[in-house]
Amino acid sequence: MKHLALLFSVLALGFALEVGKLPSPLILEGDTGGIISGKAFSSDILKTKVHVLFYVDPDEKELNEHVSIALKEQAFDRNKYASVAIINMAATWLPNFAISSSLKAKQEKYPDTLYVKDLQSVLVKQWDLKDDSSNIVLFDKEGKVLFIKKGKLNSEEILELISLIQDNI
Repeated sequence: MKHLALLFSVLALGFALEVGKLPSPLILEGDTGGIISGKAFSSDILKTKVHVLFYVDPDEKELNEHVSIALKEQAFDRNKYASVAIINMAATWLPNFAISSSLKAKQEKYPDTLYVKDLQSVLVKQWDLKDDSSNIVLFDKEGKVLFIKKGKLNSEEILELISLIQDNI
């Protein structure tokens, strides 16, 4: 019985993301968050296209803005490439209603990016992403991790990210 409890504990915690591997399944809904529209977010969505995922503390939203600009300039084919922005709302002192309002406006302004709320730092706990920071993860069409960066990307890392996207779309 103790072994079964330990197994469930490990499964509940998830696993750190690793390049070349599928992430542990993740769902944000209800008290844990979800898509801005109110629907649940499932990591299963990170398949069929190459996906870049930004996981951001609202207080650190400018940290990798240069990456967003560089990717936008590439004008990747949206039939083969998608972007997801998950906001770590537990990492800030800003009230959730203010962040939610801002995200709804961003979703309308940037309809090609899917905006998601993480109300309890679930990706920090389950995927070992960096809290109070900006993280970027790239997934291939099968949902495997191609690239992970916790913190600010430098110019070489941006070129690597762009190259990986080009090679996999």
